[in-house]
Order: sequence, then structure tokens, then C-alpha cells
Amino acid sequence: MQGLHHVEVYVSDLVTSIAFWGWLLPQLGFEPYQEWDEGQSYKCVDTYLVFVQAEPAFLDQPHHRKRPGLNHIALWALSKDQVRQLPERLRERGVRVLYEDRASGEIGAPSEWSVFFEDPDRIKVEVVAPPE
Repeated sequence: MQGLHHVEVYVSDLVTSIAFWGWLLPQLGFEPYQEWDEGQSYKCVDTYLVFVQAEPAFLDQPHHRKRPGLNHIALWALSKDQVRQLPERLRERGVRVLYEDRASGEIGAPSEWSVFFEDPDRIKVEVVAPPE
């Protein structure tokens, strides 16, 4: 086997994060995989994402993607149409869509090929359209 096996993300509020990721990931081909009191995972083929409740002692420093560590998670969409429709669906859920103010061609600018937004802990998420 090769490639990415799994990514584990500690979250500040597991219930809020699961509401977000549990809505998004099944649309991208992920299925619920494992669940326990402190976490939940979602699997797509041989890769899975794990979300774990951070311990109270570690909640005083919120995540910031410009600090050393994770900058963003990029996931494949199922189609270009899905990417085009996603910003409106995210806004309907109160999710902040990033870079909408940038002109086409600028780094991070929205396009028909990807959309950027934030999860409840402000982790940047990118959904990328597959090549045709």
C-alpha cells in the first residue's frame, strides 16, 4: 500500500466538529468509520480522517494555520459541479467561505476548480474538482 493512511485532528468541541465534518465528508465519498466517546473517524477507500476532542488543558491556544503545523486539508470533490455549488451550500450553513474577495488568478482566488473555507476550529479546508 502507498499514500496517506490517516490524519488525526484534535478539535475544541467534538459535537460541533462532527456536525460540520459529518455533513461535508459523506458528500465527498467518505463514510463514518469509527466512533468512541472522544472521537469519530470517516473513511474513503484506504484513507481516513480522525477527529478527537482535545483535552481541556490544551484548549487555551486556538489553532492558527500560519503557525508551524497544519495549514489546510485538501479533499477531492466528486465533480466540478459539486465545487461550483459548494460555496452557496456552505454559506447556507453559516460556514465562512474564504477568498471570495480575490480576483480570478490571484493565489487562493476562487475558481471552478476549488473552494476554500474554514471548519469550526478555523482549520482551512479546500475542496478540489477532479480532472475531467
